[in-house]
Amino acid sequence: MATSQKIPVIALEEHYWDAELVSHLVGAEGTRSKDLLARLHDLGEIRIREMDEAGIDMQLLSHGAPSGQKLPEDIAVDLCRRVNDRLAKAISLHPTRFAGFAALPTIHPEKAADELDRCVSELGLKGAMIHGLTNGLWLDDKRFWPIFARAEKLGVPIYLHPSFPHPDVMKAYYADYAEDFPQVIRAAWGYTVEAATQAIRLVLSRVFEKHDNLQIILGHMGETLPFLLWRVNQALSRPGHEELSFREQFSRHFHVTTSGNFSTPALMCTMTELGMDRIMFAVDWPFVANKPAMDWVETLQISREDKVKLLSGNAKKLLRL
Repeated sequence: MATSQKIPVIALEEHYWDAELVSHLVGAEGTRSKDLLARLHDLGEIRIREMDEAGIDMQLLSHGAPSGQKLPEDIAVDLCRRVNDRLAKAISLHPTRFAGFAALPTIHPEKAADELDRCVSELGLKGAMIHGLTNGLWLDDKRFWPIFARAEKLGVPIYLHPSFPHPDVMKAYYADYAEDFPQVIRAAWGYTVEAATQAIRLVLSRVFEKHDNLQIILGHMGETLPFLLWRVNQALSRPGHEELSFREQFSRHFHVTTSGNFSTPALMCTMTELGMDRIMFAVDWPFVANKPAMDWVETLQISREDKVKLLSGNAKKLLRL
């Protein structure tokens, strides 16, 4: 009996660090292990070997948090330009294995829009990743809307990645436990709340009514929002607000990836709420290893058609790979 042809695997949220950018982020390396740092700074041998071992064909490379969102105002534009040039060069050395998302100097929104344009039009990058707040400002602030306008014009998505909560939130919500459980402000909860709030605020700002073709990606199986979609929509549709359908806006403008969340119940919920066409595979390498992600995929009791969409079909369509 003939075996089924292998489904191509594209992983969408796979991080790296640019040495120059990281040098401007105080404490970025912190207590990271030597092995993790080696992987973050690698755009060749280690990365490709681990992709091959797990059966991953392509990674979409993106700079790790906080990327360009915490850079000083006077250096952000030129530094992000150099970072993106180096990323494009690394991709050019392995064009069948890597593609990438640009880092943007969001502290200068108009120039960030121009850099997105350059990265897509000249460097061949597939969109941009933005990490959390910029100088305490949420992305729904209309000062950032030129970035969304340019992304819509170019036909590329913006990937919203979490970063640390606002310092006041960190103090009020997490200070009691942050020392003993440092991940509570990161992947365990704080990151999720920040990214989900970013997404909700974008819908409430009505940016999608102005930019009807704008597409946004959320990692980590949608940062809890697929699970909460009915309740958020119902609450926001109470008398006086019937004209804003959160469900409709979210379902038309957001895609989610599986990065760092290999939960079958979470996937089933997301499939039910958003449909299979808006879910894409990601690992969150090197913060999460490739093998658990691929082992999980093997256990999924979904149709081959849906598995093709999950593992590469949807990414090829959205990113025009």
